[in-house]
Amino acid sequence: MILYSLLSLSISLFSCSSSTDTVLPEVTPKVPSVQVNEVDYWLTNGSTNIYLQKQTGILAFGSAYNVYPSIEVDATQTFQTIDGFGFTLTGGSAQSINKLNSQKRNELLQELFGKNDNSIAISYLRVSIGASDLNASPFSYNDLPAGQTDVALSQFSLHPDLNDVIPMLKEIVAINPQIKILATPWSPPTWMKDNNSFIGGSLKAEYYGVYANYFVKYIQKMKEQGITITAITPQNEPLHPGNNPSMYMSAQQQAVFIKNHLGPAFAAANLTTKIIIYDHNCDRPDYPLAILNDVAANPFVDGSAFHLYAGDINVLSTIHNAFPNKNLYFTEQYTGTSGTFDGDLKWHLKNVIIGSMRNWSKVALEWNLANDANFRPYTPGGCSTCKGGLTINGADSFDRNVGYYIIAHASKFVPAGSVRIASNQTANLNTVAFKTPTGKTVLIIENDGSANELFNIKSNGKWVTTSIGAGAVATFIW
Repeated sequence: MILYSLLSLSISLFSCSSSTDTVLPEVTPKVPSVQVNEVDYWLTNGSTNIYLQKQTGILAFGSAYNVYPSIEVDATQTFQTIDGFGFTLTGGSAQSINKLNSQKRNELLQELFGKNDNSIAISYLRVSIGASDLNASPFSYNDLPAGQTDVALSQFSLHPDLNDVIPMLKEIVAINPQIKILATPWSPPTWMKDNNSFIGGSLKAEYYGVYANYFVKYIQKMKEQGITITAITPQNEPLHPGNNPSMYMSAQQQAVFIKNHLGPAFAAANLTTKIIIYDHNCDRPDYPLAILNDVAANPFVDGSAFHLYAGDINVLSTIHNAFPNKNLYFTEQYTGTSGTFDGDLKWHLKNVIIGSMRNWSKVALEWNLANDANFRPYTPGGCSTCKGGLTINGADSFDRNVGYYIIAHASKFVPAGSVRIASNQTANLNTVAFKTPTGKTVLIIENDGSANELFNIKSNGKWVTTSIGAGAVATFIW
């Protein structure tokens, strides 16, 4: 009887579970929540062969506590507005790139200056007025036979740059019409100098006014070519007269040139091109300070430009603190043949990109954009060890060198018009942060230590935990 009852109950239960008329209680399965990525980041780590690669891991902000150090980004604290990141387009750079076949060359220019997903969006260039030492030979735009002069500048001509630099600049402007261009002379025409040589010497006092008009004519002639010169410096590395070409110009000479000649000449010609002083190493802050302290020169000066072959990058803040209404620019640093990818990546990100930006610079520029596998062209006595951001190997091949990645980690993500915002640093993690014109937050981090670093990125009271390998550089965007 008991067995019959149990069997009947089993049949009954089976019938109920199979019936279309009976609805059993619904059970909702517990499905793990899917995290949505909130932070994109791009990584370069030469020791592990990772070069500006977008990472695929999910980074999402939360509020879970941990003991790792935090990099806190504070958008309520704002600093300078950024003009851009880039290189010097030397004559040798343009000549080297022009050796590529037309398809490869066009693809490269789009990669460098375009604004698509595959480009690095360079937004600032420096060019030489006449030759730099990374041309095959020195020249100016008014070279004359020995003993002749041309105070009216009637023989001024951009002809030496009409084959390579100017056509390339036109193409670059067509790709990015907003690109800014800083122009710098390595030497004036030799007939204006007291030693009649491209190497060293000083500008003769009698030609100060003529040389000021030389700048005016250069800016106007470039404008006729469709190229706007945003700013000039009166002399590249004025305290280094041993280069080919070069010229010595003391702070007092530069102040006199600006206040009595260059500034008034720009005003008379209604030029809006900025005058930026110094353009040399961080070990001589007395040079720009002397000019800025000259009450007659000061009104013509937009700011000061620096290199870092000597001195400390923090000197830019010394200049800013003394003259907070004047701008700062970091305009040159080279990577050389004796350097390593890992060593140069760390040092340049720490100093040129992060260091200059944390010390009020509006731009950060590496030296030459491109050269060949033998680091040519260069003038006799010019730099034979300067490695371009690119090495052009032939008509259809080029290599991206460490300089390319140094600049790309900023230029690709921090467009002109971005504003630097506050970010703290740890013992090994060097950082700089920006707010872009579209409202994105960009954080660049360099791990200066010898081990992997776990840390938090903290923003608006929430944080995300991540890590960065020894010697690596990462750019985070959210």
